[in-house]
Amino acid sequence: MAQDKLKIGIIGTGGIAQIAHIPIWMQMENVDLVAICDRNKNRAKWIAEKYGIGRYFERAEEMLKIDEIVAVDICTPTQSHMPLAISAISAGKHVLVEKPMARNYEESVKMVDCAREHQRILMVAMNVRFRQDAMTLKTFTQRGELGEIFYGKTGWLRTKESLVHRTWLSEKEVSGGGVFMDLGIQMLDVGLWLMGNPHAVSVSATTYNKISQLPVEDSAAAFIRLSEGSTLTVEVSWTLLSEKDFFYTNLFGTRGGALLNPLRVHRELHGNLVNVTPPREETPENLYKKSYQNELRHFADCLLSGETPSSSGEENLERMRIADAVYESARSGREVLLK
Repeated sequence: MAQDKLKIGIIGTGGIAQIAHIPIWMQMENVDLVAICDRNKNRAKWIAEKYGIGRYFERAEEMLKIDEIVAVDICTPTQSHMPLAISAISAGKHVLVEKPMARNYEESVKMVDCAREHQRILMVAMNVRFRQDAMTLKTFTQRGELGEIFYGKTGWLRTKESLVHRTWLSEKEVSGGGVFMDLGIQMLDVGLWLMGNPHAVSVSATTYNKISQLPVEDSAAAFIRLSEGSTLTVEVSWTLLSEKDFFYTNLFGTRGGALLNPLRVHRELHGNLVNVTPPREETPENLYKKSYQNELRHFADCLLSGETPSSSGEENLERMRIADAVYESARSGREVLLK
């Protein structure tokens, strides 16, 4: 029945909201998208009419006054994540916020503290971990089938043509950084998640903008020492001079190894290396599309069950702490030690 559905409101109706969030929320049987908000009121009106959404607003504080809204989905530029999340949580709403969580660790801590104080769910929309191939690989690492994961390598290298889509992402005051805050934070997340969420003990990183001449980095590489002696490398770029993008994650374990995209899993059994990769069920396009479906469905399930979500605000503090260290290391030219 309609009255039993979760009432959701969205703040921000830009690209990711229109491509993924709004269409998915509209298709979910247990969710009712009752309101949208955008500082461009004409766009909010157009989107509301297009999807048959009952109410639209120009100011978030007006939408947050609606008592029936139990959760808010924040799809705005990064500089507004912290103030909007704190306003929504303080108004009694649970929050899903697009990645990155905020512009830096300090802002992220304030968001988590507010969610803890008001006992509300705060989830960060890290959709890469909700790809079916990533979730399948997670079952292997959780069961210990690859042994001790001592090294991970992950990256997303996009071609120079992707620069045409860089808008506010290249404005540091808005985004918090360049390609590392855009692509790096996602790959850092999936790498740490697959490795069991170890803590970082040091970061050594370099950033570049030799091709784009943007005010933020267009390429970055980081070497991260993790607790218990494991390591993770992350490399990302908006300006790869190549004919195609590269998106990957490699895991090296004491009893096996794995590659993501395409998924390949090998284990050592009785002295022999055996391919134990499950049958492929999804195309690359469907993996991307369904990652958002899985992500939003997971958030809705947590609202109903009260369980802590995967990619919680607290878990993402480690990602933001590492991101701050990446930029500090790149600026100083030195390894940054983390407590």
